[in-house]
Amino acid sequence: MTNSTASHILRFIVLVLVQVIILNHINFLGYINPYLYILFILLFPIKNNRLVFLLLSFLLGLIIDMFSDSGGIHAAACVSIAYLRPLILKWTFGAAYEHNTVKFNSIEFGSRLLYISMLTIIHHFILFLLEVFNFSEIILTLQKTLFSSIFTILLTTIVTIIFSKRSR
Repeated sequence: MTNSTASHILRFIVLVLVQVIILNHINFLGYINPYLYILFILLFPIKNNRLVFLLLSFLLGLIIDMFSDSGGIHAAACVSIAYLRPLILKWTFGAAYEHNTVKFNSIEFGSRLLYISMLTIIHHFILFLLEVFNFSEIILTLQKTLFSSIFTILLTTIVTIIFSKRSR
């Protein structure tokens, strides 16, 4: 097992534990909840096998679902953003993504924030749309998506800044 693989396994386990033990119990105003576990999907290496990535994303969502008793909505949202990630990467990073030269720590902050924001909003919209599952409650779905996304984006950005390896 390479050092890179071990770090991804460790990231997977730590993010699941932090989500399940700490973040699932945060509930501001009854519906604002951070979902930091999607950081695994956001930071997964681009060059790895896409099928493995989709399966790991499904497993991540399924584990969160088991601990949250949420019936598969996290798994569906995780697989959705894992599937859409190449399109978002191409749109936000352009030529750097096409030439496989995207290194998350060396990309400018604005592009990183846009990438994190887009995938987070898509994840949360799918998650809350499946949770509410009623188009007459679309305002509630959008409200939950907006406020939880803001909280998750802030937390994800702070964590990536704190734990980023400085390239010098």
